[in-house]
Amino acid sequence: MKTALAIRHVAFEDLGAFAPVLDRAGYAVRYCDAADGLAAAAGPKGEPGPELVIVLGGPIGAYEEHAYPFLTQELSLIESAIAAGRRVLGICLGAQLIARALGARVYPGPVKEIGWAPVRVSSAGKNACLRHLGDQQPVLHWHGDTFDLPAGADRLASTAAYENQAFSVGSRILALQFHLEATAARFEHWLIGHAAEIAATPGVDIGDLRRDSALHAADLEAVAGMVLAEWLQDDRA
Repeated sequence: MKTALAIRHVAFEDLGAFAPVLDRAGYAVRYCDAADGLAAAAGPKGEPGPELVIVLGGPIGAYEEHAYPFLTQELSLIESAIAAGRRVLGICLGAQLIARALGARVYPGPVKEIGWAPVRVSSAGKNACLRHLGDQQPVLHWHGDTFDLPAGADRLASTAAYENQAFSVGSRILALQFHLEATAARFEHWLIGHAAEIAATPGVDIGDLRRDSALHAADLEAVAGMVLAEWLQDDRA
């Protein structure tokens, strides 16, 4: 059985809608909580590393290793996985860490982008797995940082406030600034976990977030499954 390592930063930002897709694709998933340290993340000594590394989201900056020293180790793990030719998927903070691992700058964005809204899929995105998003499918945004596009990367999606919403490098590295994995069943956990940020962000209303999740999350789960399944099957060089 293939193995997937999911690096988690907060409990409620888990694999969500991606979990059943990985199961159907034959992956045995192992979570590693970044705050506990990543020394054993690659698995038992002498055994090959995971075929797939997924770096999940979290409410910290990818550039804050002075405050969260485990980020240095996490960046090293991502760099090693990329160098070994593993599949690497990043979501939100995970996407920003992949950008840093590839030599790009990560920094605070112009505004916080929190809530459900579509992305503008680029021509490269429409020729890859993000084609399943179309032009109208709302996704969940929850970030205040951004990144420069790494050298050699293809920009896959943008919004008006954030030019770099998703990128790929070849067929084995995929970085998504937005959340495809969020599910309707678990969305209340997001509202609790991010309660302080919601309250402190002008224009963001917990009632609106809950209502929009009820409208869009179920459809997004189906789309997320198609996006991930296609990417996992992409064997281009």
